[in-house]
Amino acid sequence: MAHEAGAALLETRPPSAAEGSSHWCWCWCWCWQGLAGAEAKRLARLAGPMVASCFLQNAVNVVSLMFVGHLGELHLAGASLAISVTSATGLNIITGMAFALDTLCGQAFGARQYHLLGVYKQRAMLVIGLACVPFALVWANAGRILVFLRQDPAVAAEAGAYARWLIPSIALYVPLQCHVRFLQTQSLVLPVMASSGATALCHLAVCWALVHRAGMGSKGAALSNAVSYGLNLAILALYVRLSSACGRTWNGFSVEGFKELRQFANLAVPSAFMICVEFWAFEIIVLLSGLLPNPQLETSVLSICLNTSILLFMVPLGLSYSVSTRVSNELGAGQPQAAKLAMRVVMCLALSSGFLLTMAMILLRSVWGHMYSNEKEVVAYIAKMMPVLAISFFIDGIHGSLSGVLTGCGKQKIGAITNLGAFYLAGIPMAVLLAFVFHMNGMGLWLGMVVCGSLTKVLLFASVAWFIDWNKEAVKAKDRVFSSSLPVT
Repeated sequence: MAHEAGAALLETRPPSAAEGSSHWCWCWCWCWQGLAGAEAKRLARLAGPMVASCFLQNAVNVVSLMFVGHLGELHLAGASLAISVTSATGLNIITGMAFALDTLCGQAFGARQYHLLGVYKQRAMLVIGLACVPFALVWANAGRILVFLRQDPAVAAEAGAYARWLIPSIALYVPLQCHVRFLQTQSLVLPVMASSGATALCHLAVCWALVHRAGMGSKGAALSNAVSYGLNLAILALYVRLSSACGRTWNGFSVEGFKELRQFANLAVPSAFMICVEFWAFEIIVLLSGLLPNPQLETSVLSICLNTSILLFMVPLGLSYSVSTRVSNELGAGQPQAAKLAMRVVMCLALSSGFLLTMAMILLRSVWGHMYSNEKEVVAYIAKMMPVLAISFFIDGIHGSLSGVLTGCGKQKIGAITNLGAFYLAGIPMAVLLAFVFHMNGMGLWLGMVVCGSLTKVLLFASVAWFIDWNKEAVKAKDRVFSSSLPVT
């Protein structure tokens, strides 16, 4: 439309050479703005529901923990420790491995090889399901492992019991994540948001019934996660089975789902590593805070900072999911310039949304701490940390979007290596130096991770994105899709 309007304008009279040049420049800018605006709308339509879905999915653990918190301090400490352990040794790894579907399903959908999406989903469920066996063994022995790591025996025992009752949830979390990725790569994000919302509402009733009505206490809160994951999975599975929107992409289970498992694993392992390396680095920072003077205050404040970062990161995470879908779809469709435009537009959205939320965090720095504690010392410390946390969030928003670009291209190995170097060779050493040598305590730990870790990651990711050969990536996407063992339809 913009090209036609520009052409009509240029045909009204024969311009001079200088006027012709200016007209063409103006027309090109008009066209680019039109394309960028259209791309921004596409990304927003994807990102909005995905941000809401991320918040609602995260609410399952939060609500369970809230119910446990009313049972007593020991139950709360044990459940908190168990959630941290099970996330680090299972749930985050599953989520990371499922990101391989962002590349495979997204590019197959763009290439109109719709039959491959269902096969990729089957392969994902099989490979990730097998990978969960050792995770379940760790969860079953979490109490003994925590005692071996010199945790308080009473808290370790409570955490071990909570982790054991979380084991059923792992069997349901795998297919749930695969269904979410399967639908997201087709831009079917509204069903994901709706199912997450229904699950979050039902989770309140499930928690109450198991914790209080059935008298299971904290064990009931852990088991409620499995019930809610099962409900969410059932809703999405029914949608996939009955909706005409998935008629081309899901044809039922087939023997092809057992083939080429290594291809999926080769992409799933670095995908998981790319996600978990960063998560583990910030967990290490929280553990290091326990070695500082006044460890109770430092650990509490760092834990609040980490929880706040996770909560706010749902916004750039939604942008990451949306740009991953757009880039993979366009590369699969053989439209490299459209994929490049999606990257540019999402960076503009990340910068603008990051700036607005950063300013809000700074303005609310004296209020935020009251949401977590009534202790004046904690509230004052949080107010001091909030500007640093705001800068951290701004940087996280940028590299979160860049992570989505790399995932859409299938460059998870580069992302994993970059995260490893940024956080473990730069971020953690600098955090230790600032906290323990320069005695900046918790502020030093977080500054080290932000200034050296996150900033290094942004610079490296930006360098990789800058030098992407989009035409070459489109060829790679085509080869990846059409090298499947399935006949092309």
